[in-house]
Amino acid sequence: MPAAVTFDDVLAAAARIAPHAHPTPVLRSSAIDALAGCRVSFKAEHLQRTGAFKFRGACNAVWALTDEQARRGVATHSSGNHGAALALAAASRRIACHVVVPHGAVASKLAAIAAYGAVLHRCEPGIAAREAACAGIVQATGAQLVHPYADAAVIAGQGTAALELLASAGGPLDVVVVPVGGGGLAAGTALALAGAAPGCRLVLAEPSGAAETRDSLARGERVTDFVPDTVCDGLRGTLGQPGFEILRAHGAEVLVVDDADTVAAMRLAWQRMKQVIEPSSAIALAAVLGHPARFAGLRVGVVLSGGNVDLDALPWATAA
Repeated sequence: MPAAVTFDDVLAAAARIAPHAHPTPVLRSSAIDALAGCRVSFKAEHLQRTGAFKFRGACNAVWALTDEQARRGVATHSSGNHGAALALAAASRRIACHVVVPHGAVASKLAAIAAYGAVLHRCEPGIAAREAACAGIVQATGAQLVHPYADAAVIAGQGTAALELLASAGGPLDVVVVPVGGGGLAAGTALALAGAAPGCRLVLAEPSGAAETRDSLARGERVTDFVPDTVCDGLRGTLGQPGFEILRAHGAEVLVVDDADTVAAMRLAWQRMKQVIEPSSAIALAAVLGHPARFAGLRVGVVLSGGNVDLDALPWATAA
């Protein structure tokens, strides 16, 4: 388990990744404000390098390595966005990168990982198979493991998106909504809010077909025995122990969202905002739209976490 992550680590990450990561814009839509009944500020991380917030954490982890660690390269497992982010971050430091990918991952995401120069290693679906295959790569190559959501440097790097959102939203926010899967973005956001905007609440959007974060926080212990069933391919991972502890300590609230509502929000963002976001990102907007009483009249920040969509398999075009 990594060392405890603090707000100071998030601040250090912001300085470390500044030469490499894009400061993404904050977007507004009066049409969506009217539909939601609140003022929504969208942090456009789908416009980040590699098309997702994941580059922040991966970049921080890669550039925090010592020269000796970096010489052996890095390795991870990923269904797509973290793998692409780590591959590009590794390329920026000119070191090797190995990514274990499960069968059935989105083809366009795998193509991006390879295009950024990583070596792909296939494995069976499921977190256990991914972890086992990645451990084998680390043992064989000596590469430094950069876990997609349980690595302290990754969590700190993900928190920098919320820091930028708070600084660019045009005023204080009452609540920030982010997707939750493995918990890296959620935990980093919790740390950023606690340090920079302690009066701002954190709400997590989670698929109904993979709602183990909700169950874990309700029980007071991690739920790991579940089979994810959701269109949100980036949110199928199990909540990591560091993320669980941070989210529990910061009193994060979870809203569970059905896939149909997520797909509708994805389409709405395309229609009204002209923004292409993936289901794992659209779920945060869906959570706001689906709970009008919860957000009525509030100043709401929403992190649009990624935009890596397979345009040949749009979910509303392929639904049965």
